[in-house]
Amino acid sequence: MKTDPPHILCVNPWVHDFAAFDFWARPLGLFTIAAILRQNRVRVSFLDCMNRFHPRKANHVKVYWDGRGPFDKTEIPLPSALERYLADLNGHFIPKFIRYGALKEWIEQDLRAMDRPDLILVTSLMTYWATGVAETIALLKKIFPGVPIVLGGIYASLCETHARKYSGADQVIAGPAEPVLADLVERYTGFTLNHLPDPEDLDTIPFAALDLQNVVAYAPILTSRGCPFSCEYCASSFLEPRLRRRSAGNVFQEICHWNRNFHVKNFAFYDDALLINPEKYAFPLLERIIDGKMDVFFHTPNALHIKEISAKAAGMMLKAGFKTIRLGLETADFSSHRHDIKVKQNEFFTAVEHLRSAGFAKDQLGAYLLCGLPGQSLDEVEESIILVKRLGLTPVLAYYTPIPHTPMWEDAVKNARFDIGAHPALTNNSLFPCVRSQDDLDRISQLKKMVK
Repeated sequence: MKTDPPHILCVNPWVHDFAAFDFWARPLGLFTIAAILRQNRVRVSFLDCMNRFHPRKANHVKVYWDGRGPFDKTEIPLPSALERYLADLNGHFIPKFIRYGALKEWIEQDLRAMDRPDLILVTSLMTYWATGVAETIALLKKIFPGVPIVLGGIYASLCETHARKYSGADQVIAGPAEPVLADLVERYTGFTLNHLPDPEDLDTIPFAALDLQNVVAYAPILTSRGCPFSCEYCASSFLEPRLRRRSAGNVFQEICHWNRNFHVKNFAFYDDALLINPEKYAFPLLERIIDGKMDVFFHTPNALHIKEISAKAAGMMLKAGFKTIRLGLETADFSSHRHDIKVKQNEFFTAVEHLRSAGFAKDQLGAYLLCGLPGQSLDEVEESIILVKRLGLTPVLAYYTPIPHTPMWEDAVKNARFDIGAHPALTNNSLFPCVRSQDDLDRISQLKKMVK
């Protein structure tokens, strides 16, 4: 058994996409793993290929008031996997393919200046960012030959077979990494982790190691894991089958930690179920924030469950400092709600009234509307946009991404214009894989203009 702590490098890979922007997007799972490692005296390094604040960046970094901002970008060739399948799209315009994140030469210089690690852990987010993961791992192997590389995260979990075959990682972990972390570290470094969180008590997990970043522009917060719903387009119930919650006190301590020690003002809730059972969870948290008179701002990019927005919830969120409210509406066709059984028309109208009465402004309120679903009528999307705008909210089009292990996956495969099972990159929502006609693609362009 090795007693000297190992050196483990945690890596957030490049994103390859047609469009990307930092909408409070941080690899929270990787930062949590890093925190657990540090709790066990492990020497942890962090390489962020997506670093908007890279030290070698001489020009001005654009930062919005809420911490968001654009990534640097480098145009790269279209991967052969996409080129082969997109060649016959009847002349449909394919935008430029981009490597988002820090320049490749900067990242290579960072790696060469680093001590050789004993183990490298790489995360992954969107499934269709697979080629960015592969490029990152290829560079890691070039600089650190022989160092074992383990890949985890969402792509690794949802496209495990593809990741094992094409990512270049020595091992792929599907599912949460915490339960297997000790075994991984011991297998590859010989070091034993003696302090591990209780999987049944989320309060035992240390605060994510966001301070590994050279700039902490905002802090992602996760008060729960899992979701009580099983929407057919979403993989949440596959990735986290059970809903587990942190205590309000523990979450409040984390917010205070980043605000007081690192002067973080903007917090983005990553929850799928922030307002579920509010009397036990959300309200006690909001009460602490309000009583603490904290000068902070909160954002809900993952959307709130509409039926849980009572007058009390709306009022407390406003007083606590919520600035960006996103509602998970999906469609305003309440006659069928084929893809969403969470909310009825009267519940939506009531929630909007509560938010407006509490004092939220129009530019703070947005409703996600799904677009590009298999067999979806674009009339439904247009009517939803009109209704949302009439109610004084901002419609936010959420373009459908086919995701393996969701109930809608098989329907997406049958309706797609090309073989989306051949490569994860073909599921990219920028390609509208389940929109079959050129007329519908043209109409979506018009719908985009409607929401502006």
